Amino acid sequence: MSIQPEPLLGHIDEAGWLECDLPGFRHIPSPNFDARPTDMSIELLVVHNISLPPDQFGGQGVAQLFTNQLDPTEHPYYAEIQGLEVSSHFFIRRDGQLIQFVSCLDRAWHAGRSQWQGRERCNDFSIGVELEGCDTQPFEPIQYDVLNRLVAVLHAHYPLRAVVGHSDIAPGRKTDPGPCFDWHRAPHI
Repeated sequence: MSIQPEPLLGHIDEAGWLECDLPGFRHIPSPNFDARPTDMSIELLVVHNISLPPDQFGGQGVAQLFTNQLDPTEHPYYAEIQGLEVSSHFFIRRDGQLIQFVSCLDRAWHAGRSQWQGRERCNDFSIGVELEGCDTQPFEPIQYDVLNRLVAVLHAHYPLRAVVGHSDIAPGRKTDPGPCFDWHRAPHI
């Protein structure tokens, strides 16, 4: 499926924040980011999956994780990841709600140790999009719709060259977006 220019979800403002009319869209700024290297172009979009607690959907765990507000007493898994400082630029919930945590101009901490086409440190030149999901359940049609529309906006604003999975840039270390992610429904650049 190729990226269709319409209907665009919105636009990216000068500060790197998405402005759109999608119902439920919001900005929740994360402290887990830093500056991209000077003159680094944004060429890659990395698709992830996440659910907190694992394999459970709809809670506030992901937003709490990305804003360092996860209560380690709320779930046994949360105690295991206590102190983890991670983020993503965008998060798409199962119902299609879109949240932006980090400006596209900044480096979100989503890819970790990674490599794409011989270049290491993919966080330097990528945008991370987390889909609420896991490796064992299919994603919702609305998530593909929002992802495609988001990538169209980002591609119109940045010189994106590819859309890849976390597993593509960190093979053996990461499995997401997982075997249930339908790449035929995903955006292609």
